Amino acid sequence: MKKNIFITGSSSGIGFELAKNFLDLGFEVIINSNNLTNLKKASKTLNNCSYFLGDLTEENSIKKIIKGIKKKYKKIDFLICNYGQSNFKKNHLDFSHAFKNNFFPTINTINFSFPILKNNKSKIICISSICGVENIKGSPLGYSIAKSAINNYVKGASYIFSENGISINAIALGNVMFKGSLWEKKIQYNPIATKKYIKRNVPMNKFASIEDIFSICNFLIKQESNFITGCTYIVDGGQTKKF
Repeated sequence: MKKNIFITGSSSGIGFELAKNFLDLGFEVIINSNNLTNLKKASKTLNNCSYFLGDLTEENSIKKIIKGIKKKYKKIDFLICNYGQSNFKKNHLDFSHAFKNNFFPTINTINFSFPILKNNKSKIICISSICGVENIKGSPLGYSIAKSAINNYVKGASYIFSENGISINAIALGNVMFKGSLWEKKIQYNPIATKKYIKRNVPMNKFASIEDIFSICNFLIKQESNFITGCTYIVDGGQTKKF
C-alpha cells in the first residue's frame, strides 16, 4: 500500500513542486488550497491526485479537511505544513495577520491531524524561514516573529510527539527561486539590483531551488528510526551568520 503525504498550500509554488516530486517517487499525494479552480488544475496536473479545499486560517475548515482525509485514508503518513503568506505590508506590523497566516495554520493543522498521525511513525515537516532564525534586514517584522515561533514550536513539540514515535522538523528557507515566485518577479523587473543583493548577502551567490528543499524533505521522510527530530534545517546558501 502506498504511503500518503499531505502537503498544505500546495496548488502552486513550493507546495505544488514538492507534491510533484513526491508523486514521481510513488507517494499518494494529497494537496490543499482555498481556491477551488487552482486546486482542480493542480490535481489534474498531478495525475488527478486527491485534494481538499479549505482555508487553513479557520479552525473549522482544518477540522473538515482532516475529517475528509481520515474518511478516505484512515491516517496520514507524512505531513508537510507549507502554507504561509509573506506579503510585506500585511505581515510587517499587523501581528494578528502575521500569526493568523504564518503560525496558527501550521500549529492547528498539526494538532487536528494528531489523532490520525498517532503511533504510526509519521513524520511532520514545517516549512519555515530564515527570517525566524535571525534578523534579516528588510523582512516583515510580524512574519519574522511568527516564523521564529514555528521554529521554537518544532523544538518544544518534538518532546511530545516523540512519545508516539513521530518526528517533527522545520526547514528555514532563504531566497528560493521557482516559477511565479517573488524573486522571479524581482529579477524580471530589476535584474541588476536583485543580482547585487544576492551577491552581497548570499555567499554561494545564487538562489535556493525546489530541489534543495525537496532533498531535505525526502531525507527526513526516508529516515526509518525517526531519531532526527526537533531540528531546523537552514537552506540559505550561507546567508545567515548565527552559529
